[in-house]
Amino acid sequence: MRTSILWRTALCLSVTALVATACGDGDGGGGGGDGGGDALNLGYVLPETGQLAYLGPPQIQAAKFAIRNINQAGGVLGQDIPDITGSDEGGQEAVAVQSADRVLSAGVDAIIGAAASGMSLAFIDSVTGSGVVQCSGSNTAPTFTDYEDGGFYFRTAPSDALQGPVLSKVIREDGHNRVALVARADDYGRGLMESTKRALEAAGARVVLSQTYDPEATNFQQLVQQIKNSNPDAAGVIAFEEGTQILQAMIEAGVGPRQIGVYGADGLRSEELASLVSPNDPAVLNGMKGTAPASAENQQFVSQLRKFAPDLRELQFAPQVYDCVNIIALAAQQANSSDPADFAPEINGVTKDGEKCTSFQQCKNLVEQGSNIDYDGVSGPLDFIEQGEPGQATIEVYAYDQSGKLRTVRTEVSTGEG
Repeated sequence: MRTSILWRTALCLSVTALVATACGDGDGGGGGGDGGGDALNLGYVLPETGQLAYLGPPQIQAAKFAIRNINQAGGVLGQDIPDITGSDEGGQEAVAVQSADRVLSAGVDAIIGAAASGMSLAFIDSVTGSGVVQCSGSNTAPTFTDYEDGGFYFRTAPSDALQGPVLSKVIREDGHNRVALVARADDYGRGLMESTKRALEAAGARVVLSQTYDPEATNFQQLVQQIKNSNPDAAGVIAFEEGTQILQAMIEAGVGPRQIGVYGADGLRSEELASLVSPNDPAVLNGMKGTAPASAENQQFVSQLRKFAPDLRELQFAPQVYDCVNIIALAAQQANSSDPADFAPEINGVTKDGEKCTSFQQCKNLVEQGSNIDYDGVSGPLDFIEQGEPGQATIEVYAYDQSGKLRTVRTEVSTGEG
């Protein structure tokens, strides 16, 4: 994957000044070969339409908020980060690929996104193969841990290998022994289902059903009948927006939260879920629980983000995206370069084994003093492992109450299944 960087660098060195200018973006942008003197240029590919459109605003606004704060602190290498270049993930692989190509053509040094693991997998080769950094705040599929990305892909969201054991623990704590699991037939769904299943079985529970489904299906009656026929005392639903239809069908079939334990994960964590499932009776989800990478624990960040973007309803993955932007900026500051080939190798290092700092301004001051830094983000300590992701995670346990309101029950630190 690094071949493209070497090729582009050689090309820029061997041609005339005119063509060398074309190797940059013409207005201070990077495109992975911009050199240390140019501004750090960022882009995003995040959902503005499609099933995960509700996750777009918190992530987009968090990225813009981070850039605003970085620029107020003097920018990166003495220059402001320009306005972020964005494009719609769209919930379809073809759309996500086109969007990534569009953002890459703007000459960015790093791309934030995608939100969905499947969408990131659709364009990760294009981004990292171009020598551009990619950082997602919400990709949780275990697939990425060992993905061949040339050292250019990072994520601040924890792998589902860390979330699954917490979801299992919540189910077991509620006394359930026979558990049915259904999940989207994609990397996210399969990965989290398998992680949860292993943890449940290790804890002595019996997984009576583990079934994937086509997320593009329009009818989930057969899937729900499989849940009912397995005679579970609890069911885990690993879904995105289509989960509302699955929950509706479960309630109609008599296997809803009033009859058995019902559990979700981050894809179903939404302030509006109860009203979407049953607009006239949001209490039907009373008692439903779930897990997700923590997004509500840092009240100072939440308050500041809401002041910056007062129309925000959801907060899911906003802290993780905020941290993506910060670690990219700090790595560039540490490398004294806005060239991804220079700062990508610094990203892991700014999250661990140095002097603790919790804001771009504080960390930047330490870097300028020659100190190694350990950025603890608004999503928690990152402490990246070699593969460019958190080695531990703060996982939120959430629940819906009698009025259908989403509330945080607690948070737990997870280091995985070992």
